[in-house]
Amino acid sequence: MIAPPVINIMAGAARKAARGLLRDFGEVEQLQVSLKGPADFVSAADRRVENLLRRELRKARPEYSFLCEESGPEPGTDTANQWVIDPLDGTTNFLHGIPHFAISIALVREGDPIAGVVYNPISDELYWAEKGSGAFVNERRLRVSARRQMDDAVFATGFPYRSRPGFDRFFRLLEPVIRASAGVRRFGSAALDLAYVAAGRVEGFWEVGLQPWDIAAGIVLVREAGGYVSEIYGGRDVLQTGNILAANDHLHTPLGELLRSAA
Repeated sequence: MIAPPVINIMAGAARKAARGLLRDFGEVEQLQVSLKGPADFVSAADRRVENLLRRELRKARPEYSFLCEESGPEPGTDTANQWVIDPLDGTTNFLHGIPHFAISIALVREGDPIAGVVYNPISDELYWAEKGSGAFVNERRLRVSARRQMDDAVFATGFPYRSRPGFDRFFRLLEPVIRASAGVRRFGSAALDLAYVAAGRVEGFWEVGLQPWDIAAGIVLVREAGGYVSEIYGGRDVLQTGNILAANDHLHTPLGELLRSAA
């Protein structure tokens, strides 16, 4: 499969940024023994990756706007097209030397995610999709899982950081899914969770209160792999609310009903 031009732009930027990120990850593992810990180092690494991604994407499309986790929004002369960037999704994993994190880049056009790349530099898995062209990991076509029964399904989720509200709501949603399913996983990277839904590794994913850079690329992946993405409570304005439900075509409805009844 020959990747579309916009995917080549995003993939090239992600792979270039990942080289420095891998070096930084090796350094973080060495810093685990220090009393201060690697938090400041990781924050600096995060900013370096974001700056490199912005430079690379601006070279290819100088008129496009940006929305980045670290630096926020930056309008361009073309406000209809916006790069949405998470330079390091899975920061806590990275901080603790856990090799599960990703660079996430999406192109959002007039509020609609139309192309996305999620790159895991540890596994060298590049998940990519463009609206209407399908979803892939490297050269392999992706398709969501075919499982139809909740008790056969494994789901992924995330929960709020300690400084944010929502723990009580999270546990209300979690318990019935644990009881109804084959298992629930908390991997620590929403971008990779959505990529795993697209790849059929998990049947679905839900989380509340996410930001556009957490999910924009993954939304394209799931939809192009044949899955469904909506708000947990039934709407479609997922980027605005951050309350996301993504699942295969058989289990999106029953998972959504279970979550809404629990809420």
